[in-house]
Amino acid sequence: MKNLSDLEIIDSVKRGNHSDYSLLVNRYKNKAFSLLVRMLKNQMEAEEVLQDCFVKAYNSLNNFKQQSKFSTWFYRIVYNTALTRLSIKKRQVENEMASIDDLYFLESDYNPEATEQKDTSKFVQTMIEKLPANYAAVVNMFYLDEMSCEEISEAMQTSVSNVKVMLHRSRNLLRDILVKNNYAEEIL
Repeated sequence: MKNLSDLEIIDSVKRGNHSDYSLLVNRYKNKAFSLLVRMLKNQMEAEEVLQDCFVKAYNSLNNFKQQSKFSTWFYRIVYNTALTRLSIKKRQVENEMASIDDLYFLESDYNPEATEQKDTSKFVQTMIEKLPANYAAVVNMFYLDEMSCEEISEAMQTSVSNVKVMLHRSRNLLRDILVKNNYAEEIL
């Protein structure tokens, strides 16, 4: 049953085998959760939003036109839901999200004990969290979820060239953060 394609599972769910939806949940929960944590910067909130996303996707399965892969369609739901949550938080708390210019003025939160763990992937994840939400999402989808620029553009409902620009800017911003806070040695 695990070797079924997404479309076969969706057809099964539409035919009334609602429990088969759990196969899609199990298939996409980790990557979607990772994206949400990077965007929302809060695990509990990411879990809550992830549940909402799976419910939205389930309730909208009849609207899935199969013009793109299910994963791309689902990532669009995840991304848009995260953006909605962020805009709500932004309205509730002034200056919650720093602009790109503000990132250059953030104080260094260098913790020698944490960086001595030599856990490069965790360190990189921490650096990605310093990016604005849309840049963190692009980096996450491209490098960690190995989505193509075309898939990311569909998920984010933007052009492929804009995705490439955001990737370029996020790389430069990451580099600037590393250099400004003397983190370059940690990566090397």
